[in-house]
Amino acid sequence: MRVAITGATGFVGTRLVALLLERGHQPVVLTREKPAAGRVAAGATVAVVDYDDVASVAKALEGCEGVVNLAGAGVFDKRWSTSYKQLILASRVLATRCLVDAMGRLKQRPSVFLSGSAVGHYGPRTPGEAIDESAFRSTEHAPGDFLANVCREWERAAQKATLLGIRTAFLRIGVVLGRGGGAISKLLLPFKLGAGGPIGNGRQDMSWVHLDDVCGLMIFALETPSLSGPINVTAPNPVSNKEFAKALGRALRRPAFMPTPGFGLRLGLGEVASMLTTGQRVLPAKALGAGYAFRYPTIDAAFAEIIKGVTAPSQSGAA
Repeated sequence: MRVAITGATGFVGTRLVALLLERGHQPVVLTREKPAAGRVAAGATVAVVDYDDVASVAKALEGCEGVVNLAGAGVFDKRWSTSYKQLILASRVLATRCLVDAMGRLKQRPSVFLSGSAVGHYGPRTPGEAIDESAFRSTEHAPGDFLANVCREWERAAQKATLLGIRTAFLRIGVVLGRGGGAISKLLLPFKLGAGGPIGNGRQDMSWVHLDDVCGLMIFALETPSLSGPINVTAPNPVSNKEFAKALGRALRRPAFMPTPGFGLRLGLGEVASMLTTGQRVLPAKALGAGYAFRYPTIDAAFAEIIKGVTAPSQSGAA
C-alpha cells in the first residue's frame, strides 16, 4: 500500500515510516521542507508540500491508497501563551482541512484516512473511571478545556473525509513511551538521579502506550477495513501516575517516592501542567475487538524494552 504521512519526521512518524517499509508498504513523507539526512528511512518517498496550497498536496497524494495525518505543533514544546495555543489548534485543523480538500480533488481517492487525535478528547475524568470509544466527551470541563476542544475541532475537520466515501478513523493517542523521545525523554534524568516520583497525589490515571504499539495499531487500522471512527491508541492496562512512577523506578532500579507538587508544575509550566495533574483511564476496546495483539500490554514490559541498555548511576539507597 502506498501511504502518505504528515508529521512523518517526528517521534512517532519516523518509527511509523520504518515499520511501514518493513511490512512492504510504500510510505510517502509529506513535509513543508526537505528533511535533513537521516530523518527519514531509506526507501521512503519525500514530497515537499505547502498546506496553504491544496494543489501541491493533491499532487503528492496521487496514487496513495492510505493517508495518515500526524501533523501538529507539540503541546509540550513551549509554554501555552495565547499565540502558541492558537498554533497548536491551527497546525492541526488547517493541515487536516487541506488534506481532506486535496483528497476531494483526486480522481482516484485513498481508501482510508487515519487522522490524529488524543485521549484528551474525553476531558479530565475521575480517577478509576474506565472509558472506551463509546464514551462521550466530558461536559464538566467544556468549553474551557483547551485540549478537549482542540481534539473536537481536529476530528470535525477529518470527519468531512467520510463525505468523500473514504473510510476515516480518529486516532485518540495516549501518552507515548519509547526510546529517543516522547514522555520518557523528559523523565529519565530525575529518575536516574533518584529524584523521581508521582505528580501531585499520583491518583490521576495515565493512559500510556508504547511507540511500537502506536505504529503497529496504525498499520493494523490501515490494513483492517472494518475499523473506522474513534480508535483509542492506548495500552490495555492503564495505570495511575503513582503506579507509573513506581514502574519506572523499578526499571531503573532507582527510588521513586519524591512527589512533584501540582502547584509547582503550574507555576513552572503554566496551563500545560493540567495535562500532568489530570488524566483519563482509556481502554482500547476497538483494537482488542478487532484482534490487535499488543506487543507491550503492561507498563513493566514497556519500560523493560525502553530502559534496555540504560545504566543508572551508582548511588546509595538504590531500590
